[in-house]
Amino acid sequence: MSASFAKALAAAHDAAGSQNNPIATLYVVATPIGNLADISLRALHVLVKVDAVACEDTRHTQQLLRAYGLERPSAQLLALHQHNESQAAQAVIARLAQGDRVAYVSDAGTPAISDPGARLVAQVRQAGYRVLPLPGASSVTTALSASGMTGDTGFVFVGFLPSKSGERQQAVQALAQESRAVVMLEAPHRIEALALALSVLGQRQVTVGRELTKQFEQIDTLSAQALPAWLAEKPDRQRGEFVLVLHDAPVAATAGEGLRVLQLLLPELPLKTAVKLAAEITGESKNTLYDTALGLKNS
Repeated sequence: MSASFAKALAAAHDAAGSQNNPIATLYVVATPIGNLADISLRALHVLVKVDAVACEDTRHTQQLLRAYGLERPSAQLLALHQHNESQAAQAVIARLAQGDRVAYVSDAGTPAISDPGARLVAQVRQAGYRVLPLPGASSVTTALSASGMTGDTGFVFVGFLPSKSGERQQAVQALAQESRAVVMLEAPHRIEALALALSVLGQRQVTVGRELTKQFEQIDTLSAQALPAWLAEKPDRQRGEFVLVLHDAPVAATAGEGLRVLQLLLPELPLKTAVKLAAEITGESKNTLYDTALGLKNS
């Protein structure tokens, strides 16, 4: 543990030491998404105080705890991930029944959003025990706060789109009809496929957050149709974990009717003719529809 985290741990006890931390309680603890300094003082204090830590990956969590000087015996670390969550929740409940305090942490960020934890929380509540959330880092809100998205209609979080091409295209068609901002996650080995799928949305703006809070963090906003070229321009842009914010739709394109009409016309007509007819049918911008048609053709 570095000297700086030693000071943070002392500050955590000063700040949260007088607070009530009830027994027989599950503590859902947010952890950093990349930058270790983003841990909260309250999280540090609770991770010292609990009797056991349930975690998505015991090795990853032990490494995280070690960085803060909080390393635990392996018997106090309980593996609870997407493949065993329902069964492992019973082990957590058994500890709560003994009056233990148990923390749950995922590999990064706030548990139960895209990571495991939701089934655990549901089963703990059903068993009659308290769930106490400790807020903190989240890739979703981090990306939104830096996107400059100005819509006042809220946002939708969809996580990872389907990996199969056909299902992914259907998901993008549904996004075209969503007027609110949409937050997506993606892994580096699939980011090219996602960018190509989103390119059919034409001029709709997308903020790409790569390696958020880490040393090589990158945040850029560009049109959906420009995404594939932006990724291809520099190899480094395809590395790391991604959060994408599809901005709220312009009023004229809210219904996504132009995309639907183009998908019907393009297989039967030349591109320019299909665009002209789609503009007359929907009243949407011919330039925007042309960009969308090019994206459909390229995909």
